[in-house]
Amino acid sequence: MKTAYDIIIRPVITESSLAATKDLRYTFEVLKTATKPEIAAAVETAFGVKVQDVNTISMKRKPKTMGVHSGYTKAWKKAIVTLAPGSKSIAFFDGMI
Repeated sequence: MKTAYDIIIRPVITESSLAATKDLRYTFEVLKTATKPEIAAAVETAFGVKVQDVNTISMKRKPKTMGVHSGYTKAWKKAIVTLAPGSKSIAFFDGMI
């Protein structure tokens, strides 16, 4: 059985994702096999918030070259979680803005 900490791998910290935190939208890298209800339950359990909506994106691998070596980045799944209007914000992201 998957726990909340198995499903949420890490937060995605980019300029656009931090700008979206003002609208209570948070971005996470999640397990590739996780479903939207599993992601919503994991965020609610891990952070004690109420989730309104979950959007997922499967990020494809990209070719990368470093000198004479070439390879690919990993493929991963991104989840953009929107919190309910009356919900509190996630404290982890508050210190980054």
